[in-house]
Formats: sequence, structure tokens, C-alpha cells
Amino acid sequence: MTILYRIYQLLVALPLGLLLTLIISLTTGIGCMLGSQTFWGYWPMRIWSVGMCRLFLLPVKVEGRENIARGESFVFIANHQGAFDIFLIAGYLHRPFKWMMKQSLRSIPFVGWACAKAGFIFVDKSSRRGLVQTIQNARTALQDGSSMAIFPEGSRTTDGQMGAFQKGSFMLARQIGLPLVPITIDGSFDVLPRTRGFSFVTRHPLRLVIHRPIPPDDEAMERSYNIIRSALPAAAPTDNPEAAAQAE
Repeated sequence: MTILYRIYQLLVALPLGLLLTLIISLTTGIGCMLGSQTFWGYWPMRIWSVGMCRLFLLPVKVEGRENIARGESFVFIANHQGAFDIFLIAGYLHRPFKWMMKQSLRSIPFVGWACAKAGFIFVDKSSRRGLVQTIQNARTALQDGSSMAIFPEGSRTTDGQMGAFQKGSFMLARQIGLPLVPITIDGSFDVLPRTRGFSFVTRHPLRLVIHRPIPPDDEAMERSYNIIRSALPAAAPTDNPEAAAQAE
């Protein structure tokens, strides 16, 4: 079955996935230039994300969608297991939002251009002035009532365990004044971990757990970390001693 699945990826999933990515990028970019950024920055991305999961025959389970009320804005905080985290959140959260993403992702052909046109927030860590500008960009981007999604670990895990959260995203949430929604992603590391690079996908169930909102106060980082970790199998070991101590 593994061999057949890899042949399917090479001949079907990968070519169609690349074509879908190109079409969605152009649709998003042109749509945002001519129409509503909220609509064109979200719906094509959602279609692309669900399409990619289905193309690679990945089963998806969502829990807790009832925890986020419609018509409200949030800062979604998720652990970062692998490349398919993006598809899982964008396709199955069912909530318009803007990504907060690395500045380097702007250089990805077509995708980076579409993300910029969609008003996604690129983080500039090169200087204090750059970080201040990032916060201002976030404020501007969220003026239309959108939500925001962040991976506070900063990058994908290399061993399957949760990494330490960075304070910047929580400081931003506090300044903007939006409630935080912790999100647990499970299974993405098994599908395509960072250490495997550009390689074959492993068919494995994906699980998205949406927790109840919490206030963006001084305890938000530790609380988010503990909540997200609590929904992972066997409460996996942590490399964030401060958060682990808080959980105990």
C-alpha cells in the first residue's frame, strides 16, 4: 500500500496540488486587488487547504468548533507540527483570519505575492523598528473585524514535541485586545515532519482541537501552552520547563 500511495502522490496528488496552488494564488491575489480582501483572502485559501488534504487522502477530525462564537474576532494560537498545519487550520477552522508569518515566506513564488495581497502580516524581526511596524501592520489588517492566526513556536518542531512559545505574539494580542483561542494540532508531524524536507507524505489522521477562548493577560502564554499540550496524546514531554511547571 505504501508503494501504491507514493505512486499516487507522484502521478496525481503532486501535479494537481501544484496546479491548484497556482490557480488559488492567482485567484487570491487578483481577487484581493479587485474586490473584498476579507472574502478573497479567505475563501480561496480554504478551498485550497481542504483540496490539498483530500488530494493526499488525509482523514481530518475537528473538535470544539462550537467554542468560537460567530461574529467575533480572535487570535488563534496553535502548535506547529508540520507543513500540513497550514491546510488544517485554513481549511477546517471555518473562520476568516489573516496569517502572521515569517518575512522569508514572502519570497515563495505566487504564494508569497498572494499572501501579501490578502493582507497577511509578515513579521520583521530585523530590528525594533521592524517589530513596531509589524504591530502597526497587524492593527491595520484587523480593522475589518478579521481574526489572526499565529504559530508562537516560531517554526515547526524537529522531534514531534512542542517547543517553547515566543512572547511576541502574546504581547501583540494584548496590545490589540483580542481574546486568544488555543488550538491543538495532532498528526501533522507524522504526515510530513520538518526533518523529512521535500519528500513523500505519510497517510495519517489529522486532528484539530479548538479550545475555549482565554483573555490576553499576563498568564496567557503559559495557559495557552498548557491547554494545547493537554490535548496531545500522552501529554508528550516538553522543552518548555516554565510551562511544564505551571501545568503541575
